[in-house]
Amino acid sequence: MEAKKVTEEEAETWRREIVTSVMRLVSSRLPQTDLISLLLVSPWLYRTLVSYPSIWLNIDLREMTNAGDRLLAALSLPRYRQVKHINLEFAQGVVDSHLKLVKARCPDALLSLECLNLNGCQKISDSGIEDITSICPKLKVFSIYWNVRVTDAGIRHLVKHCRHIIDLNLSGCKSLTDKSMGLVAESYQELESLNITRCVKITDDGLLKVLQKCSSLQTLNLYALSGFTDKAYKKISLLADLRFLDLCGAQNISDEGIGDIAKCNKLKSLNLTWCVRITDAGVITMANSCTSLEFLSLFGIVGVTDRCLEILSQTCSTTLTTLDVNGCIGIKKRSREELLKMFPRLTCFKVHS
Repeated sequence: MEAKKVTEEEAETWRREIVTSVMRLVSSRLPQTDLISLLLVSPWLYRTLVSYPSIWLNIDLREMTNAGDRLLAALSLPRYRQVKHINLEFAQGVVDSHLKLVKARCPDALLSLECLNLNGCQKISDSGIEDITSICPKLKVFSIYWNVRVTDAGIRHLVKHCRHIIDLNLSGCKSLTDKSMGLVAESYQELESLNITRCVKITDDGLLKVLQKCSSLQTLNLYALSGFTDKAYKKISLLADLRFLDLCGAQNISDEGIGDIAKCNKLKSLNLTWCVRITDAGVITMANSCTSLEFLSLFGIVGVTDRCLEILSQTCSTTLTTLDVNGCIGIKKRSREELLKMFPRLTCFKVHS
């Protein structure tokens, strides 16, 4: 009898201490859908999981249907009161009225929110941005890729309510103008990452405002923006901490512009795809200054030759892991074997298909 009693006590200890500790570790690494499924296993497991605030910091509704209603339901639950990350990327059924209801019903639920992903939520407009940002005072990361309804007014709401943004993705927001860049420049001088891919209404003047004020930028994505000129490109040199720069399609950038950008000697990733005015001179200047490059695309540039690769191999042979010279008809030694002789660490030879 005594032995049986001890066994029961040990089992109870195991359940209360060991299993609980294991669940704490495992649950922190599970996808949110699996975590929610576990709540249904037993009342004990439900109580155990709900008692861990650290595993309820994310609401991931990526690509889900009825995401607006799901968001409202989640935020009504006490366990999400400290949520830090909300992902609605390409979620369906999210409209301005949902964000208005979040503000009305759960005004305190997002006080700790740091990251909000609204990528592909094309039914969200300036009014939705106003409602949701007004209750997110600690927001640091905001992404609203591929939204043509958001205008400069939406960015005005963002900078008014969210003063601590360090990562801003406005890719594909084609209605934004230089006014938005002025707002960003004045409000987010500690900005570390900016993506304005295909924001075609932004001109040199708008980009210059950002470059002159946001000197902490480490990532700058200017993909598919052919309207900028060396007037703006040269000022990228002000970004002493820049690590990532995407200039794909920058048809107006010249060797002189690249020469100034080369002053950003901490660059690790540089995309010069279809920068058709660049020649060996620009690439050689870059190679001699940016000796930590790990990623470089020269795809489609016909004005570069084997000479620039020779210099590049002298400065970056131990760092480059990605090099795309496809379409560079002036480069004759561009087979995989020939490139590996110059850059033995290469693992990727094609960025664009």
